[in-house]
Amino acid sequence: MRKILIIGAVWVAPNSSAAGSRMLQLIELFLKQEYAITFATTTQKTANAFDLKSIGVDEVAIDLNSSSFDNFVKELNPTIVIFDRFMMEEQFGWRVADNCPNALRVLDTEDLHSLRNVRQEAVKKESTFLLEDLLNSDIAKREIAAIYRCDLSLIISTFEMEVLQNTFKIDSSLLIHLPFLLAPISTKTQQVWKPFEERKHFVTIGNFLHAPNVDAVLYLKTHIWTGIRKRLPNAEMHVYGAYPTQQILQLHNKKEGFLVKGFAENAEEVVSNAKVVLAPVRFGAGIKGKLSEAMLCGTPSVTTQIGAEGMHADLPWNGFVTDDFNEFITHAVALYSDAFLWKESQKNGIEIINKLYNKEKLNPFFSSRIEALKVNLKQHRSQNFIGNLLQHQTLRSTKYMSKWIEEKNKK
Repeated sequence: MRKILIIGAVWVAPNSSAAGSRMLQLIELFLKQEYAITFATTTQKTANAFDLKSIGVDEVAIDLNSSSFDNFVKELNPTIVIFDRFMMEEQFGWRVADNCPNALRVLDTEDLHSLRNVRQEAVKKESTFLLEDLLNSDIAKREIAAIYRCDLSLIISTFEMEVLQNTFKIDSSLLIHLPFLLAPISTKTQQVWKPFEERKHFVTIGNFLHAPNVDAVLYLKTHIWTGIRKRLPNAEMHVYGAYPTQQILQLHNKKEGFLVKGFAENAEEVVSNAKVVLAPVRFGAGIKGKLSEAMLCGTPSVTTQIGAEGMHADLPWNGFVTDDFNEFITHAVALYSDAFLWKESQKNGIEIINKLYNKEKLNPFFSSRIEALKVNLKQHRSQNFIGNLLQHQTLRSTKYMSKWIEEKNKK
């Protein structure tokens, strides 16, 4: 039987984060191919976690820095091991390589953490971000090393593919561009969407454990909302997201029409009822789930260059993209007020989803790449010299640190 082990950074929670939705998409893809899937993580389950057992996936709790994982993975003997983010590869990659050397090792980056981190530092310092800054990032060095140690890394954004190939010079044989795997938006789906006239208010949504979302909402409140509210005094700004901090909750102001709603039980319903999605993202990476969700719900959006980055190729955006907050305000008001502009933007979103995120086209492409790698794994690894170098025992500091911690814990 073909088996897949997924080592998750956290439990899958598609209602809380785009990363959770992405992981569930991958799981559903492999289930359709009749893989037996085991999802393992070191973290505690939250109330928002998806019940993977309900779709036939085994759930296993594992420990950090423990040889119990060696016994577990050897007995499971998976065909493929997927690491959810580079930190999981750092912790468990060497154990998988030691105990299941023939298993295909796949890294699902979710997004490039180093790109997000370096951009965040630039925002804090009020400096200009340059791609060259990544070359001096310690997180980038760790992340790129994990990519080299794996047989294939899943890259969600076209921009990140360019960064990895052009800035870090990583060979394309180690990478695959695999964005969100979404069902095409059918005419039938479009017919049940609420029309322009029946929608009201602005919305933003995002997990508040994610720093870019916190920053975007603070920026929305301090730089953007007052300007919109002056022109649209009856409009409201609805802020949704799991795990809101006290800093976010304190922004709630009914008089100003800025309403912090907290966790959305049904994000799709929330976005489908809104007229416009606002996402003034100042730093981050990957694909923004709130913006793909907007397109899936027929809701136009206004965002920044970083917000839309790597998401729409050369297709027109589902609304407007600008880094100037005065333009942001003007575009938000225009989308909210002009039915023709709103409907044209909605059409753009449909085209983006159906051309770039169509799982009916992406799934076979990804599956064929996986099967080809499994057949030619020995040759593939022999050509990845840097990966072999990083697997060499003299450089495997993580392994020996983990073994030292395990012995320390025993005492």
